[in-house]
Amino acid sequence: MSGRIYIAGPMTGLPDFNYPAFHAEAARLRAQGFHVENPAENAAPACGSWAGYMRLAIAQLVTCDAICLLPGWSASRGASIEHGLAMHLGLAVMYQAAR
Repeated sequence: MSGRIYIAGPMTGLPDFNYPAFHAEAARLRAQGFHVENPAENAAPACGSWAGYMRLAIAQLVTCDAICLLPGWSASRGASIEHGLAMHLGLAVMYQAAR
């Protein structure tokens, strides 16, 4: 498999912002040949706000062919927005099973 894939999932309020789960999934997908857009690898926006992080994330998402949703994504405001946008753009959707 190949293509460009964006990882979405819950961050706010989780230990280490759930970055370990994002990084583990990015490594797994890269090993399968995907070009991965991982928002957990982004530098903080100058404003430091949730909206600033979302602006960075959406700019990444729209360059992708697919989205991979981590467990708990549906309870996340940001990941729900990303999912909806991905659906409207016709991206392939992958759901990572809880481990």
